[in-house]
Amino acid sequence: MEFALDSGNTAWMLASASLVLLMTPGLAFFYGGMVRSKSVLNIMMMSFGAMGVVGIIYVLWGYSMSFGSDVGGIIGNPFDVFGLENLTDADGILAGSGVPALVGVGFQATFAIITVALISGSLPERVKFGAWLAFSAAWVTFAYFPLAHMVWGGGLLSGSEDGIAAKLFGTTDGAATVSPIDFAGGTVVHINAGVAGLVLALIIGKRKGFGKEPFRPHNLPFVMLGAALLWFGWFGFNAGSAGAADGVAGLAWVNTTVATCAAMLGWLVTEKLRDGHATSLGAASGVVAGLVAITPAAAALSPVGSIILGVVAGVLCALAVGLKYKFGYDDSLDVVGVHLVGGLTGTVLIGLLSTDTGLFYGHGAKQLVVQIVIAVAAVIVSAVVTAIIGYIIKATSGWRVSEEAEAGGIDLAVHGESAYETVSAGRIVTEVKA
Repeated sequence: MEFALDSGNTAWMLASASLVLLMTPGLAFFYGGMVRSKSVLNIMMMSFGAMGVVGIIYVLWGYSMSFGSDVGGIIGNPFDVFGLENLTDADGILAGSGVPALVGVGFQATFAIITVALISGSLPERVKFGAWLAFSAAWVTFAYFPLAHMVWGGGLLSGSEDGIAAKLFGTTDGAATVSPIDFAGGTVVHINAGVAGLVLALIIGKRKGFGKEPFRPHNLPFVMLGAALLWFGWFGFNAGSAGAADGVAGLAWVNTTVATCAAMLGWLVTEKLRDGHATSLGAASGVVAGLVAITPAAAALSPVGSIILGVVAGVLCALAVGLKYKFGYDDSLDVVGVHLVGGLTGTVLIGLLSTDTGLFYGHGAKQLVVQIVIAVAAVIVSAVVTAIIGYIIKATSGWRVSEEAEAGGIDLAVHGESAYETVSAGRIVTEVKA
């Protein structure tokens, strides 16, 4: 096939990739503000560490495992374009939009990076930095790339004629009659990361003092700034997933905006009714919950449907973040409550709210069934792979820092630095008198 460059679409996808890459430093601020001051550098380093590890791996074998020739419906052949050798524009994933293959690689690499970084929110203040980097490399290879291939690369959870959806409801013209919908990563990114966060929280265990002493966010302006950067970057995440600067991108942009606004308000109302206060932390968390929920549905819903989805996600996620206290798992920064619950909400409600195939629009329950099936499949894949990797690391290098390092502050113990210089009260008094 001859490739014809479209400079407008190419410029849009380069901008979108840059926006998505910005999300990971934004996440570092979001998570950094939520931990205690003695751990802020470590949690931010976990996001930056994910960027370093995954960025290289994606170029070497990640793109090929995600979009290479199908191997059993589970992975792409990692050697098809290993190191991006022999990659041609005509074979790129965005060739139909006139976008060079390398631009598509860059765009997809940023998705892999942010997905791994999200997981770090379930295990701050207690794990070895080296163990985290090793996990990042293994998990992106054996959990993220296979699921990306299964959903977006023509595998078992896609609309291919050999996929699960085709086996459920048959095929039409060589594709599933009712195709799964995951526009920008409800299963691949958010369910995947949310389940991984839950499994690791269970394997690694709680922070010292969890449930007995308060673990308050040390810098709420950081949290708000992080949420703002995530919201900004998410327009690349969702609108960029259209693959072109067109009406689909415009619909995704509007739906992303209104769903996020609605989720923030839904979270704040829930907080006000439950706790008596609408908080800045709740506003920031509601923003992220709305962004998560609309991700798989951004091109399938109307703006009004997106508002409904946002409200539901805001309320459900606000309620879900309290489950860790009820069930005793230390999902420290609410990866489970926001990303797993939000991802499941968005993925499943497509079956009700999709304007073309949803139950509420008179199209029957087939799309709902397909969405539930792919959500459950994503949960199982992520849980199994994460558990295997998590227990291997626990049995070899070990996950946790020493009790002394955890109590004294992981920033100083692991990285040899602290975010804030502290001065004793006695010294201050002495200097004032002098």
